[in-house]
Amino acid sequence: MKLDDITYKINGCAMKVHNTLGNGFQEVIYQRCLAIEMERASLNFVREEEQTIYYEDIEVGTRRADFVVENQIIVELKALVNLEDVHLAQAKNYVVAYDKPIGLLINFGATSLQFKKVFNPKYNNPENPKIK
Repeated sequence: MKLDDITYKINGCAMKVHNTLGNGFQEVIYQRCLAIEMERASLNFVREEEQTIYYEDIEVGTRRADFVVENQIIVELKALVNLEDVHLAQAKNYVVAYDKPIGLLINFGATSLQFKKVFNPKYNNPENPKIK
């Protein structure tokens, strides 16, 4: 399945959750509901997969992304009134740390559902312009 097809399905699942629940719940509630919808959409995913973080080849800790979908896309959820640059930076860092081509930052906390797509620069350069 192409990355665009996967992100389209994920976004559709998120819209269904937001249309059903609206805003105002804690992030974990949206995470559980999105898992239900992605399962219904036949998407393969792992919740809160732990990833080791390195600093100059030295292990310095671990982080957990909300979802890794089809082993290609990081999905990070928020339930905030407004997304800020720090949330986008977090999503970008996860994409790089997990070595995935694309990440989605989805915010359920605003009145309208918010999506941000982030890219791993490793997969979007002249030497590797096409990713599936």
